[in-house]
Amino acid sequence: MSDDDTEPAGREGFDAATEHSPGNPLVVHGLNAVLSTLFAATIVWGLDYVGSVAYTPINVATGAVLIFTAAYLMSVR
Repeated sequence: MSDDDTEPAGREGFDAATEHSPGNPLVVHGLNAVLSTLFAATIVWGLDYVGSVAYTPINVATGAVLIFTAAYLMSVR
């Protein structure tokens, strides 16, 4: 790192930009849906591997909805 004082101090910079950025909620919900589905597919596959549940689209969709809802509720202010 350098000793010059050109870097912003305090809450300026990236933190300030992300704090005041309105963003697009559709992007956030889309990413949440995709990642929740991938995570649910992984969990259901693992449970199928150990013999607990069957790896079916219904089970993956149920898991994805549960994970999506939990992530949404945790992120709501």
